[in-house]
Amino acid sequence: MAGASIAEDQDSKNDSLTAGRITLERDLIDLLLTRRSVVANQLGEPGPGRDQMDLILTAGIRVPDHGKIGPWRLQVLDKQAQAELGEVLAGEFLARFPEANEKQVAFERNRPQRAPGFIVVSSRLNRQHKVPEIEQLLSCGAVCTNILNAAVALGFSAQWLTEWPAYNDAVKAALGVPGDQHIIGFIYIGTAAEPPGERVRPERDAVATYLSSLPASAEPTD
Repeated sequence: MAGASIAEDQDSKNDSLTAGRITLERDLIDLLLTRRSVVANQLGEPGPGRDQMDLILTAGIRVPDHGKIGPWRLQVLDKQAQAELGEVLAGEFLARFPEANEKQVAFERNRPQRAPGFIVVSSRLNRQHKVPEIEQLLSCGAVCTNILNAAVALGFSAQWLTEWPAYNDAVKAALGVPGDQHIIGFIYIGTAAEPPGERVRPERDAVATYLSSLPASAEPTD
């Protein structure tokens, strides 16, 4: 009887582990099926603390990386650094649009400060490596996606943007991004002011196909 009791106990533990795994799997797939970006200026406090941000960054770089190059860099800007970047943006905007009014300049100055958490993802491509540049850039994009998903998994909302500053040489220089590299994205993280609504998305069957033969092998049609 004692042996039977131990076996039943083990079966019960196994059932609990299986149930827990199923719940976790459902939670993960639900996160991927329902994740939604929230506009940066609708993200407020609280933002991620240091420990949470460390988790987001660690999850962020767990991506496919052909050649083990690590072709990305992540910078987390605190309030002071955000303000300094804002001054760079305001100056560059005025240089491009000297007729800009005070409200427009203030908007640019506040651009990096729209959410509590602010991450800059940039590339460090190794153009001498045999792995093509496009694959290294795709790895950078995967980092941004992982950051978004990790932020949502921790209960926050986020938005990945580029906008004009990502393509501005002075902004790149201020962030220490070499001129021949890219700013892949500015990622804003915080708490949504209200739950985001759904947006129109492509129908799966319009973009995904199961193939039993190659399209080029199909019979020509008149």
